[in-house]
Amino acid sequence: PMRVRMLSLGRHWNPLTYRYEATRADFDNAAVPPVPEAFASLAARLADDAGFPGFTPDICLINYYGPEGRMGLHQDKDESRASIEAGLPVVSISLGATARFLFGGLRRRDPVETFLLESGDAFVFGGEARLRYHGVSRIIPGTGPALGFEGRINLTFRRY
Repeated sequence: PMRVRMLSLGRHWNPLTYRYEATRADFDNAAVPPVPEAFASLAARLADDAGFPGFTPDICLINYYGPEGRMGLHQDKDESRASIEAGLPVVSISLGATARFLFGGLRRRDPVETFLLESGDAFVFGGEARLRYHGVSRIIPGTGPALGFEGRINLTFRRY
């Protein structure tokens, strides 16, 4: 189950069609705002530090997880075939409350590792790990810095 609010930059994730689109076709047909250069530069630096030089994200999903937020195990496999085959990374940045992050294998039934992602943490996976199942099982209330909201914001960068 997915219990988050989502904003897309660069390309819109349409949950009805399970596709990235240039407009918000499921909502108001408006054009999707671009990924801010400062965001893209940060994601590129994090990818480079993790061993993925030259990464240039063109998608940023901003997910808000309230205190009851969660996202079931899934693969990020809806980017272009070229992006997936190249093993281009997914770069994730956490802000706010700590999340219990699940990181599994290439099959849904593979064993799952659990990590606590705290505010300011970055998690980068690509290459052979690009299609590993992952998710958020819970948000731990009261664990984040005072940012003016409860819950967690996650910025996830990809290359279509």
